[in-house]
Amino acid sequence: MMLLETTKLTRAYGGVVAVSQVDFQVREGLITGLIGPNGAGKTTLFNNMTGLDTPTSGKVYFKGADITNRSAHKICRMGIARTFQNIRLFKELSVLENVMVGLHFKTGKSSTTGRVMAAFLSYLKVVDEYELMNESAIKWLEFFQLESLKDELAKNLPYGHQRELEIARALATDPTILFLDEPAAGMNPSETDSLMKTIRRIRDLGITVVLIEHDMKLVMNICDTITVLNYGQNIAQGTPAEIRHNPKVVEAYLGKEET
Repeated sequence: MMLLETTKLTRAYGGVVAVSQVDFQVREGLITGLIGPNGAGKTTLFNNMTGLDTPTSGKVYFKGADITNRSAHKICRMGIARTFQNIRLFKELSVLENVMVGLHFKTGKSSTTGRVMAAFLSYLKVVDEYELMNESAIKWLEFFQLESLKDELAKNLPYGHQRELEIARALATDPTILFLDEPAAGMNPSETDSLMKTIRRIRDLGITVVLIEHDMKLVMNICDTITVLNYGQNIAQGTPAEIRHNPKVVEAYLGKEET
């Protein structure tokens, strides 16, 4: 099943076209890689699919529904979560509180009559929601083996754990699809190997994963399908084996030999 796709998506900033007529597909249950040289338009495409930016033209579809131009919080509620190239944690909040932030969008107000009864039921609802949020947040911390650090301030975590915490917060929104923007950036080889295992475990939970990444070892080892952008255009899409030997991809990364 095609979970998400764009058709002829274009994003221009004045005279600069960052993404041009891109058709991009994400199949349910797969790990999809989005690669390309620096400045190829990868993050711009991510931003236009997740509501952080608005396409100049073209469409974005999720589960067959047109979500083009919808706001980021509405897209998140639909089941699309993401992380960022530069870690965006709440550094002065605890590890547990950071994950609980991801759960807040699920809470809501009860509709009752009677001011006193409404206030009382509202208080009970808040207490109940807090307990459920706490349990769910702990579950995700356990998934990343971070539960022993739940009371630590996010800013005090090692870099690799900060990356994991950001992913945990995104997963707390209960997504159908998770976008990861350069999750291995700044990681050492050991942390990258651990990240690969984590991404597979996330996929095994039934969550479709899409990632931008420059670490070709990671991309080739875990992705089921890969799309390559160059100068804002989709120049190739296929399996890791097909992408590895695609002449257009080789030229984009290595340049064309002068004749």
